[in-house]
Amino acid sequence: MQDNQEPMIKDGTVTTQLLLRKLNWWQWWFLMALNIFFLVVGQSAAVLLGRFYYDQGGNSKWMATLVQTLAFPILFLPLFLIPSSQEPSTFSAPPTITNLALIYFSLGVLIAGDNMMYSVGLLYLSASTYSLICATQLAFNAIFSYFINSQKFTALILNSVVLLSLSAALIAVNDDSEGPSGVSQSKYIIGFLCTLAASALYSLLLSLMQLSFQKVLKRETFSVVLEMQIYTSLIATCVSIVGLFASGEWKTLHGEMEGFGTGKVSYVMTLVWTAVAWQVCSVGVVGLIFVVSSLFSNVISTVSLAITPIASVIAFHDKMNGIKVIAMLLAFWGLASYIYQNYHDNPTARTAQNDINESHNDYLS
Repeated sequence: MQDNQEPMIKDGTVTTQLLLRKLNWWQWWFLMALNIFFLVVGQSAAVLLGRFYYDQGGNSKWMATLVQTLAFPILFLPLFLIPSSQEPSTFSAPPTITNLALIYFSLGVLIAGDNMMYSVGLLYLSASTYSLICATQLAFNAIFSYFINSQKFTALILNSVVLLSLSAALIAVNDDSEGPSGVSQSKYIIGFLCTLAASALYSLLLSLMQLSFQKVLKRETFSVVLEMQIYTSLIATCVSIVGLFASGEWKTLHGEMEGFGTGKVSYVMTLVWTAVAWQVCSVGVVGLIFVVSSLFSNVISTVSLAITPIASVIAFHDKMNGIKVIAMLLAFWGLASYIYQNYHDNPTARTAQNDINESHNDYLS
């Protein structure tokens, strides 16, 4: 279901609504809720573990980048367990191996670069500045979705975007941390620019993934989401490994583990669970692009900026003051506004799917 976009059959191409043709009402909502859960829980856990890694003595930017995609092999399990539809595509030929390889390679390289910029930003900026800049990804995504995905906006969607941006901004300016010590002005500028560029590139990636689903992949099973994540993560992981060795940071990893504040075992487990958490988050991100849209995926990603303080209270006993409570309420209000828009559009989507089914049957006859 795309936001207020009518399905089109043009030159034998069916848009994303065809991918959801077999889902009934409750199945669509369950799939959306499941992907929201994956994204929010995965991202919140990954951010907390990433901050824990830096706080306890971790300093490798390439290692922080690598763990964001390193655990992709665990996705082969659901890929094998979830059956793929055997129904052949009657509207267009399947993508060629060359086209698939080009898509996966290009997106994988972009993901590696994006992850690296986020790692640099988090290393050189305070948590408040970092979060505030990351919130700009919604604005970037609105621009890219408009030009790349022909995204239409309603008052409810705009209301949701504004509320979620305000929520993230409140959390950012209310952050009590002093920021990393010993960071020079030049490194601060580098961190600022890297985080801003990473936010823009992340939004561009979401729109490009959505465009790939619509124009190239055109498959009706959730396996396409897992394949997208697996192969792009494979490329991003290879790029990160090359960067780790080319930069010479691999030589410092043993010293990091020896000097890690909570011990060697904790060092290893922090990296392992950070990697797993990022993969759970990525499945939610790509899944929401597949089921709803890149804008909605980015909205939910921003919601996690408001939910993370709850996890911080539980894990690190952070204080939950009034401003954080207001920020979370704004985030949940924004989320409810966006979901209500999708609920309001649901009858239109069901009618659209019926039209697609009729066109499909006419084509076969």
